[in-house]
Amino acid sequence: MNTAISSIRNLGPAYEEACRQAGIASAEELRTLGADAAYARLLQTGTRPHFIGYYVLVMALQGRPWNDCKGKEKEELRKRFDAIKAEVRPQHSSKLLAELDAIGVRATPADLKTL
Repeated sequence: MNTAISSIRNLGPAYEEACRQAGIASAEELRTLGADAAYARLLQTGTRPHFIGYYVLVMALQGRPWNDCKGKEKEELRKRFDAIKAEVRPQHSSKLLAELDAIGVRATPADLKTL
């Protein structure tokens, strides 16, 4: 079964498109991957890291409202987000983008589409 990612509470068409670009085609696949692995794939394919986007995904996969994350739980999620962000390097379509990333200059998703 291939249920749309946007059928998951809190995840709309933009999140679904980002997932599609990361090779995640369905809600079932997203749930199987889990929030951490799925978010890492999003980052690898050019999604800019954003803590709210990460914890919205975590809350969505738990069936909770996106703003239900507070206190100690939010602090723990921030640590997981920072660890994912530190481990993941985006895959680049050109040597130039790879070199710029290596020296700390990040390309935006719009930059990646033009190359």
